[in-house]
Amino acid sequence: MMDSQPVDPEAVTPVATDAMADVGDVQLLARMGYKQELRRQYYTTQVFAIAFSIMGLVPSTAPTLSFSLPAGPIGMVWGWFTASIFILLVGLAMADLASAMPTAGGLYWWTHYFAGPRWKRPLSFLIGYSNTLDLIGGMCSVDYTLALMILSCVSISRGDEWSASRGVIYAIYTFCIYINIALVVATVVALPVGKVTRGGSLNSGKYVYGHIDNETTWPTGWAFMLAWLAPIWSIGSFDSCVHMSEEAMHASKAVPLGIIWSAGSAFVLGFFVLSVIAATMNPDVGATINTKFGQPMAQIYYDVLGRDGALGFMAVFCVIQFLIGLSLIVAASRQAWAFSRDGALPFSRFFRHFSKRIQYQPVRMIGGLVVVLIVLGLLCLINSAAANALFSLFVASNYLSWGTPIFCRLVWGEDRFTPGECHTGRLSRPITWVAVLYLIFGVILSVFPTEGPHPTPSNMNYTILINGFVWFGCMACYFLFAWRWYIGPQMTVEENASTASGNIIVVPVPHELTAEIPASFDHKKE
Repeated sequence: MMDSQPVDPEAVTPVATDAMADVGDVQLLARMGYKQELRRQYYTTQVFAIAFSIMGLVPSTAPTLSFSLPAGPIGMVWGWFTASIFILLVGLAMADLASAMPTAGGLYWWTHYFAGPRWKRPLSFLIGYSNTLDLIGGMCSVDYTLALMILSCVSISRGDEWSASRGVIYAIYTFCIYINIALVVATVVALPVGKVTRGGSLNSGKYVYGHIDNETTWPTGWAFMLAWLAPIWSIGSFDSCVHMSEEAMHASKAVPLGIIWSAGSAFVLGFFVLSVIAATMNPDVGATINTKFGQPMAQIYYDVLGRDGALGFMAVFCVIQFLIGLSLIVAASRQAWAFSRDGALPFSRFFRHFSKRIQYQPVRMIGGLVVVLIVLGLLCLINSAAANALFSLFVASNYLSWGTPIFCRLVWGEDRFTPGECHTGRLSRPITWVAVLYLIFGVILSVFPTEGPHPTPSNMNYTILINGFVWFGCMACYFLFAWRWYIGPQMTVEENASTASGNIIVVPVPHELTAEIPASFDHKKE
């Protein structure tokens, strides 16, 4: 049952901020209707590190080679390059919003703020759930990938045709949830050196940057477009910076810079790493894709470095993948906590609580997310196609969540947008329009079956079923029930109240910033 009761005063008692905390951060958050509840402790580099560690670069590109490699080196290398340009533009558009209005609820809060009067509540309700789902999907796919990596290590070490049952995969997946930054540069050194010292030769530049393949039954051009799913998934978590807004020092600067730095560095380093992989891999693309190890990257390491070298790298990847999962839980718990603070999630009164004994962490929400992850992980018991839906589940929900507030700003809210410290200036509107069009295309791309236009139950992309169920269910829930009580973001700062007690600060909310600000104000008029 959805919780629509008033905010529990005990649950929103402001935290005594550290002396380091910028009073401006507390005041800016108060202008958006929220007390300072979480402890501000992250600087710009730490906000960036959270997003960049979630991307995990090489560990993230490893499982997504199954999307890009069927189009050959061109799909793998240039697919990354072209898609990353558009992803960086999305990051710039999001950074504009994050600098102006840094709050943990970010995407659904911005949607409510910018959308037209009729659409504020239903769209923010949808985006809140979609954003929560995409972060959960991201954690599912990361931990499922970790399970597959562990199994590929077992397969390499045994040296036979052993393969794990679906039950074993799920058991390891579940274990990975409980236990998850990146160490990866060794790849660009070890692969070329290993290839040469073992008597091989590097592939030519013509092969690396000019050879196209097509291991799918789609037309070659569309196979190249499907290769975009690799960077779309790998560079898909820079919005985690947004969800750390209420724990960041000087958030209006730290959060947008974290977004831009993480997306930009993943773009450049990913292109470099994939170029090295293309230069050292077996030119027979089909043999790499159809590896007995279950992971193309494991086969590439095995071909270049031998059994022990492959085991060493894959073991490191497993550790990094585990750490990626930990970082994702940090971001997901903040988004879900913010949504429950506004009373939109089931049992919100219970989950909005944060632990003062454990560094002001939303411990209950983290526990709830773990349960949801284990349930969603049951998809891997069905078949590989259902398990792959975990990847596309993340992409589709992510892109809908990113695109909606950006679109709402362009269509309804341009006159209400006041730039923050970081802003793209005159390029802002063209950047945001390109970003919106690209995000729409990304959602469409994510629901296509990757192997061909005539899918079977075993290779069907089930993303449309999962996302469609959630999106339709959210809208049905809103128009049938939630419209009676869901009012959007709820104010936790008393209007026109100003108090100071020690280091606890609650400031008045200026009228010029609250004309269309959270339902925390709107609901008093209804």
